[in-house]
Amino acid sequence: MAEKWTYAKSGVDIRKARRAQERIGKLVEKTFGFRAGRFGEVASHFGHYASLIRIGGGRLLALHADGVGSKVLVAQLMDKYDTVGVDCVAMNVNDLICVGAEPIGIVDYLALESIDEGLVEEIVRGLASGAEEAGVAILGGETAVLPDVIRGSVGSRGFDLAAMSVGVVDEEQVILGSKITEGDAVVGLASSGIHSNGLTLARKILIGGNNARVHEKLPSLGRSIGEELLTPTEIYVRAVLELLRRFDVHGLAHITGGSFSKLKRFEEYSKTGFRLDSMPDPQPVFEEIQTRGKVSDREMYRTFNMGVGLCVAVESEAGEDVADACERLGFGASVIGSVVRKPGVRIRLPKGGWVQL
Repeated sequence: MAEKWTYAKSGVDIRKARRAQERIGKLVEKTFGFRAGRFGEVASHFGHYASLIRIGGGRLLALHADGVGSKVLVAQLMDKYDTVGVDCVAMNVNDLICVGAEPIGIVDYLALESIDEGLVEEIVRGLASGAEEAGVAILGGETAVLPDVIRGSVGSRGFDLAAMSVGVVDEEQVILGSKITEGDAVVGLASSGIHSNGLTLARKILIGGNNARVHEKLPSLGRSIGEELLTPTEIYVRAVLELLRRFDVHGLAHITGGSFSKLKRFEEYSKTGFRLDSMPDPQPVFEEIQTRGKVSDREMYRTFNMGVGLCVAVESEAGEDVADACERLGFGASVIGSVVRKPGVRIRLPKGGWVQL
């Protein structure tokens, strides 16, 4: 009988990560006062999607740093490197827009086990492609060769990819979730698949100890496991900037690590919860992961995006209009639920039943 998998069993314990983040936050916030009353004064709390600093004239810089995670291991097994750069851009800019900022630039960091000019060129080609989609400039970066530190899934191909990103926003236009109120509609924008989160669990289940399985073609996917896992993360910048121009957006949540539990971070600002009772059917890759790994529904919805990559909270009467606007821009979208009085996140499963996060 196949063992029941959890994210923690695969090596990523979300509860421990949250406790570590709380301890980090206490230390980091002590540094905020170093810029108090000066150019670059901190204008946000620790732990939101992006950090904000004042630069004068009522303007703020939004800063964020993120990486591709263990998706780089799949790229090595597939010997395909032209998509992970898109993921790196996406994981940064999608977080910047969640505070209402327009992304403007990225600086990347590429750590290599050894120099492979072709590999590096393909990675940067992906970064450039993602930058074009997001409308940002790649301002520079750093390449480090660290053979004693970086070890990949394939000899000499090991690498890690991360970036720091910057955006701009008027202070009066910042979105932190304080305007979220009971009755608001929650619009979900479709993901392109697994994106760049939960890959450790997905790899353990779909590939296991047999790296050759990355090339196995699954009928439900219509392509190989590796091709499915390397599908680039959707970049939502165009859609969100349009929504910010046309609608009164109350909250934005990029569904990444921790999945729909990300919505809980708004409790600090709005003291509300979320009832997601019209979730779309997830893509086949999630069914493969759940079936093969005997993963519980709750574990799936607190680990993977399950077909929804971004959530937008707006006034109830604007929900359908927001979804239609996204559709016209080429992003699948629908009203997936609403904001409720009771804190927490409750999700009705497409196949029936509920999970509480």
